[in-house]
Amino acid sequence: MFRQPKVEYKTNEQMLVMRDAGLVLSRALDEAVAAVRVGVTTAELNGVFEAVLQEEGATSNFLGYHGFPASICTSVNHEVVHGIPGGYALQDGDIISIDGGAVVRGWHSDSARTVIAGTPRPEDVRLSRITEDAMWRGIAALASGRFVGDIGAAIDDYVSSVPGPALGILEDYVGHGIGTQMHQAPDVLNYRSSNRGPKVRPGLCLAIEPMLVQGGLQTAVLDDDWTVVTTDGKRASQWEHSVAVHDGGIWVLSAPDGGASRLEPLGVTPAPLHV
Repeated sequence: MFRQPKVEYKTNEQMLVMRDAGLVLSRALDEAVAAVRVGVTTAELNGVFEAVLQEEGATSNFLGYHGFPASICTSVNHEVVHGIPGGYALQDGDIISIDGGAVVRGWHSDSARTVIAGTPRPEDVRLSRITEDAMWRGIAALASGRFVGDIGAAIDDYVSSVPGPALGILEDYVGHGIGTQMHQAPDVLNYRSSNRGPKVRPGLCLAIEPMLVQGGLQTAVLDDDWTVVTTDGKRASQWEHSVAVHDGGIWVLSAPDGGASRLEPLGVTPAPLHV
C-alpha cells in the first residue's frame, strides 16, 4: 500500500563519472579547508570553492537548489547544517562545517568536512573527530551490510560507545541516495532504527553524513529559511562522503584513495571501480 521511493541503481560506467565528480569536489574542499583562518569570511571560502569547480569544468549542485544562493554551506559553531556564506569573518576557535557538491556530465557528488579556525577548543576537536570517525564506521558497515539501515546502526553504536561526555546524533537531518540528482532515495539514517531500509546491492550510491552535537537534539531554522541551529547554542559537526557499491565492493567516490587510509584499519579494503 505504501511503496518506498524507487532507488536509482547505477552502472559501473555511470559510477565512474560520479567518481570524476567526487575527485573535483575533493579538490575544491581541500582548497576551501586550506583557506580557513581567523578573519576570512564565509563568502570568501565560497569563492575559493567555486574557483576550483570553474577550473575543472564542473558545476555546483548547491547553487540555486531550491533557491540556495551559494555553492557551499558554511555552518559555524551552533549552526548545524545549511549555513549560507556571507560577510561573517571567522573568529579564533570557531568550528565550521563546509558542505559542498559538484556535478560532472550530469552526475552528482556531495561531501562535507569540519575544520577549526585559529586555536581549537579540545571539546571541539573531540566533536569533529568523533563525527568523522562515526562516518567512517558507517561507510565500513556498508561494505558488509545487508540493508542501508546497517549504516545508521554502526554510527549509533560507535557514538554511544565513545567514553567521555555524550554527544547527540541529529535525527531530523540524514544522509541520502545520490546520482542523477543530489538528493535521492533512500534516506540514510545516522541512528539505529527498526526501519532497515532497502537491501544493499551493486549500483547503490549513498551520501553518508552524520551530524553530531555537544548538547540537545532540538534545532530551529533561522529566518533565512536555510540555516539550522541548535536551540541550546551548543556546537555541531558534520562530515560526509559519497560512496558507491559495485560488484567488487565499495569505493568512496569523494576520497582520492577511495577511502583506503581510513577503511583498512577497520578491516575493509575498498575496491576500485572498473568498466
